[in-house]
Amino acid sequence: QVQLVESGGGLVQAGGSLRLSCAASGTIFSINTMGWYRQAPGKQRELVANVGLTGNTNYADSVKGRFTISRDNAKNSAYLQMYSLKPEDTAVYYCQATLKRTAGDYAYLNFWGQGTQVTVSS
Repeated sequence: QVQLVESGGGLVQAGGSLRLSCAASGTIFSINTMGWYRQAPGKQRELVANVGLTGNTNYADSVKGRFTISRDNAKNSAYLQMYSLKPEDTAVYYCQATLKRTAGDYAYLNFWGQGTQVTVSS
């Protein structure tokens, strides 16, 4: 059993900052990629940013220069620091991890958190 739990969402004014945290727990052998996705009402879920095992990062164009993703491998955790928030950043933010539960797993599997709401007021 693997659980991803997000925290840190909330309501913030445009131009403000928030920091999201995601902690993975349960039977985990190795986490490859951890990432953040978001889904706004009426829109498809989209990648915000992800970070690989060695720290390589990837960002959506819309958040480059404003958001920073990081991870703590010892804690099986990932973070998303968000600056200069805009109303269009309003969405439910989901943590995602690609991991193996045991050394014997053939392939990496995707797991998702329940999501945390981020609302940016204008």
